[in-house]
Amino acid sequence: MHRVGSAGNTSNSSRPRKEKRLTYVLTDADKTKHCAGVNCLAVLKSSSDSYDYLFTGSRDGTLKRWAIADDEASCSATYESHVDWKYRVLQVNDAVLTGKSLVSCSSDTTVKVWKSLSDSVCTRTLRQHSDYVICLATADKNSNIVASGGLGGEVFVWDIEAALAPVAKSTDPMDDESSNRMINSGNYGIPMTSLRSVTSSNNVSGNNAQTHGYTPVAAKGHKESVYALAMNDSGTLLVSGGTEKVIRVWDPRTGSKNMKLRGHTDNIRALLLDSTGRFCLSGSSDSMIRLWDLGQQRCVHSYAVHTDSVWALASTPSFSHVYSGGRDLSLYLTDLSTRESILLCTNEHPVLQLALQDEGIWVATTDSSVHRWPTEGCYPQKVFQRGGSFLAGNLSFSRARACLEGTTPAPVYKEPSFSIPGIPAIVQHEILNNRRQVLTKDTSGSVKLWEITRGIVIEDFGKVSFEEKKKELFEMVSIPAWFTMDTRLGSLSVHLDTPQCFSAEMYAVDLSILGAPEDLKINLAQETLRGLLAQWMAKRRQRSGSQASTIGDIPPGRDMPSRNFSHSRIEVDETAEYHNLVLPAFQFSTISPPSIITEDSQGGSWRKKITELDGSEDEKDIPWWCLDCVLNGRIPPRENTKCSFYLHPCEGSNVQVLTQGKLSAPRILRIHKVVNYVIEKMVLDKPLEGGNSDGQFGLVPGVGQSQLTSLGDGSFRGGLKPWQKIKPHIEILCNNQVLSHDMSLATVRTYIWKKPEDLVLNYRIVQNR
Repeated sequence: MHRVGSAGNTSNSSRPRKEKRLTYVLTDADKTKHCAGVNCLAVLKSSSDSYDYLFTGSRDGTLKRWAIADDEASCSATYESHVDWKYRVLQVNDAVLTGKSLVSCSSDTTVKVWKSLSDSVCTRTLRQHSDYVICLATADKNSNIVASGGLGGEVFVWDIEAALAPVAKSTDPMDDESSNRMINSGNYGIPMTSLRSVTSSNNVSGNNAQTHGYTPVAAKGHKESVYALAMNDSGTLLVSGGTEKVIRVWDPRTGSKNMKLRGHTDNIRALLLDSTGRFCLSGSSDSMIRLWDLGQQRCVHSYAVHTDSVWALASTPSFSHVYSGGRDLSLYLTDLSTRESILLCTNEHPVLQLALQDEGIWVATTDSSVHRWPTEGCYPQKVFQRGGSFLAGNLSFSRARACLEGTTPAPVYKEPSFSIPGIPAIVQHEILNNRRQVLTKDTSGSVKLWEITRGIVIEDFGKVSFEEKKKELFEMVSIPAWFTMDTRLGSLSVHLDTPQCFSAEMYAVDLSILGAPEDLKINLAQETLRGLLAQWMAKRRQRSGSQASTIGDIPPGRDMPSRNFSHSRIEVDETAEYHNLVLPAFQFSTISPPSIITEDSQGGSWRKKITELDGSEDEKDIPWWCLDCVLNGRIPPRENTKCSFYLHPCEGSNVQVLTQGKLSAPRILRIHKVVNYVIEKMVLDKPLEGGNSDGQFGLVPGVGQSQLTSLGDGSFRGGLKPWQKIKPHIEILCNNQVLSHDMSLATVRTYIWKKPEDLVLNYRIVQNR
């Protein structure tokens, strides 16, 4: 197998192919808790009387299963597989229970089927949507049928049992090549390894061509995004709504459209059907709830309860009362026949979804915690006996006017009966100048300092000013940006792209690495990758048995046969001898291990914790540049690793002129090395001689070959006169400012010189010591 250029390139094109990115996600707290808003809920009644199960799907990209018993909740499983490589958005948008399966949908454009009571086993990934999948609906009595809708305007109806059926092996040799990765049944893959592969959204167009395998029923008619779906118990009726402000009614068995209902004036965000399919409830961004009689094809009641968008609906089993929540933070209970409504509670965050469980109702909000509020179960009318109810109007402005007039009712309940706490989401971050530490602020106002090359919080400052702490932590140091970062998942996502990620180096002594030579340079990305894949490397050696190779001596042709590595593209790391073990400064936590997100060779993306890698992953799973860096100690050629400068005596000084030419040195070179260079030049036995005026630092005029190792990166060595009592004290200046010996050339150029021209340094003798 050979590397191929990007799509559209000809064989003579010199445009480089964009390599695959590797991302790692950091969390610092209990991994059993969500760290971003909860989008969806599903309750599973257990066959035993001891507990039920609650499933939650979050904007952090995970689903969790909670065992609920009395006032206790324990996380019994985490489902971590939804990934969107194109947009870096992994949030789970909706989830439903059907039979023994949990079905979820996500912004990664996929629908996934899970064994609901297993240890997070994904049994099938269904790919048909061209954009984010926003909503799902299922038929309670026909547990095989699930409908999905999304931003692409598509609505598909899936027979889960048929979709899960095995597909005969293809005779296409191209399919055979990837048979150990995924069975290719049209667009739907059954993962055959521990990695649960999905196809990225930018490959969706190619997935729409079904050649064999299961194909869902398509309900065609929406021209815009679909935000809500609902299905009756028998699966004979499906309703959908979205930004077109109309409700469409379908026959899910054929995909044919039965009718269209108009009345809402804004996006339809929530839908419910009664068990028979005669009545439909809708909630909209116009703040209205409407009750539709599908037999009469008209709206029979409208309820002005909320003062802002209605995003969530849940009805009693008899369809006599409806619970509603939305953007106004409120949860209302409304009697559909008498129009009587009452405010049950007020949340601190907008309500996204509701789920009834016995005597309580679970409320999911944009916060990472989930709360259960009390209800009267099968007798919701008892709540109205507490007083405080009002008559729901017919027009949305009636509730808004009542709110402005100060007649908003007091909530029945002040506190939830039970809560499952989440982790505050990170909402603000600042990468510090040392390019290893990041300052963050979460939704609780807590400010923390992270060490991203270890994936841990090194200091929790509490609730302090983020801006003031950022100023306090400022360091005058210049290190190239070698990673990018975002907090879309409520946690820190660190993105590594080659070759940019290999641009930053530090001396081992600055990383407090004991036993390392003073001038050993450490590439930050290389050691970070070694730390991330340390568990993988250990398990790889175990799997290899007696043929296992130590890090650094695996031939590229043996480890990655599909690549032809040439030294014209990749330089060998000269310090590989020090990399047999992961350096202490780059060891990641195994208690709260980061998750890796990347793309496999089939164009699919995957996400997995570093402690769950089993050592079998290879170039088909992990980007080749990561493997070559970790296994062979090689990194791509880097640009701009040198800093050019002039070194002259201070004006008016009578010290000798060492050189007129331009010098060049690694940009991380410290000023004390420049001092040593000046001292050495002053006390050499040989007089200064002319030479190249544009030499490298260490190849300057008048320096003999025997002294080359003492300059540039080298430590100060022999070849000099005995110091005796005449060792001069040298100061290095830039823009008339005396420089600290610990400053690097890059720091001086960035903060002292501040000019586009080559850096100019001056030296002077202060005194003799």
